[in-house]
Amino acid sequence: MRSPHEIKAVIENRLRVYLSRDQTGIRRAMLKIFLRMKSLTIAKICEILNRHFSISYHSVAAMVGIVASRIGILHVKKNREGTHSIYQLKEQYVDLVARLVGPA
Repeated sequence: MRSPHEIKAVIENRLRVYLSRDQTGIRRAMLKIFLRMKSLTIAKICEILNRHFSISYHSVAAMVGIVASRIGILHVKKNREGTHSIYQLKEQYVDLVARLVGPA
């Protein structure tokens, strides 16, 4: 069983690899949005990213899904009606994300 320190090191490595393939800066921009705003839906992230990038709703959903499931730094909750998922950056990874992507 891994210690919390080892888990954080694994997640940091995964996040570094994920960001190393960020050719347009959109992945960093999405993570900065999570640093600024605590609770987000895919629609809201898409709206904010489309101010500077041209990206589809499904592409944003895919990026968020990778960050939530493969990297493991997001909490996923359903809204009260159960129609939309709400994503939040896990508190224990806020410093790590801020260090890797820069200030929000």
